Amino acid sequence: MPDEKKSTYTGQTDARRKASAKYLKESVEDVRIRVPKGQKTVIKNHAEQQGESMNQFVIRAINETMKRDDLEAV
Repeated sequence: MPDEKKSTYTGQTDARRKASAKYLKESVEDVRIRVPKGQKTVIKNHAEQQGESMNQFVIRAINETMKRDDLEAV
């Protein structure tokens, strides 16, 4: 068997951290929400059952609610 190639990854470099920070600054905004104790686990479990991250689930829930509200307002 050929020798396995060992990873040379040694963690994030300064350049990678800088690039990530630039991307986040230019591409996304943070929204913080607070939920009652225990609700985070319920939300996380539901999102996982849907095959989504919590972030994806919350964004989808917001978008679907806004779409529904706009349709109902007409």
